[in-house]
Amino acid sequence: MDRIPILKLGDALLVTIQVDMHDRLATALEDDLTSKIVATGAKGVLIDISALEVVDSFIGRMLDNIAAVSRILDADTVVVGMRPAVAITLVELGLSLSGVRTALNVECGMTLIRRRVAPEQVDGDDDED
Repeated sequence: MDRIPILKLGDALLVTIQVDMHDRLATALEDDLTSKIVATGAKGVLIDISALEVVDSFIGRMLDNIAAVSRILDADTVVVGMRPAVAITLVELGLSLSGVRTALNVECGMTLIRRRVAPEQVDGDDDED
């Protein structure tokens, strides 16, 4: 079975979904990500879904589940790269993804995670100009 790579980037884990998700792959990602959060002590999970053209209710619930489990394990989840059609579909399905923060791109998403991990470093960046 294929696996989605999970990369460690500082205090965060980066997941870039480049393939169409099917139920088994989504379940494997959820399991792998949970184990990796515990193993690395990550404080953030960034999931890039910019390659996904379609998200069904199962994938939406999987993103919500990942966020819930991550929160319990003391890590924030940020989803980036959501296409407008995907956002509309999630709303139409009644999936608000309440525990998931969103950002337009990876850079903005990493800023959100860094603000949680080391707010004084992110907020202090503006003072160096």
